[in-house]
Amino acid sequence: MSSQMKLLVAVLVATFAVPLAGAEERTAAAGKSLYERLGGLKGITLVSDDFIDRLVKNATLNKNKAINAGRKSSPPPYLKFQVSQLVCEATGGPCKYTGKNMKEAHAHLHITENEWKIMTADFKKSLDKFKVPEAEQKELFDIVGKTKGDIVESK
Repeated sequence: MSSQMKLLVAVLVATFAVPLAGAEERTAAAGKSLYERLGGLKGITLVSDDFIDRLVKNATLNKNKAINAGRKSSPPPYLKFQVSQLVCEATGGPCKYTGKNMKEAHAHLHITENEWKIMTADFKKSLDKFKVPEAEQKELFDIVGKTKGDIVESK
């Protein structure tokens, strides 16, 4: 599976940790992987948990009947695990993503450009809630952006 397909939900996409407060901490973090700068698996799972909770509750996304139906075949705990595993691997962590590639996992959901924007806005809210620094957020969104072509339905 290509690294592009591994990067999401995400989505996608969730991720993170207590921010680096001072300049000394930022300098020390410069040589660390994105995975480490996000707080490792603990930080990633905290953000993933919050992010999936936001997606599941999002009324606009739930208007898409395919997405709403998908919640039954992929319940929140499963999605949280998959997203955490995916982000862990994509950011340089020790995890191995074992789920479907992004195209296969999302093809039947008919995700629109607007739904993609809603998902990324919810992801940003989760990152902000956990005070993930802007530099790390940018790196994450660059990774997630590479999956858009496999997730968003082209018309």
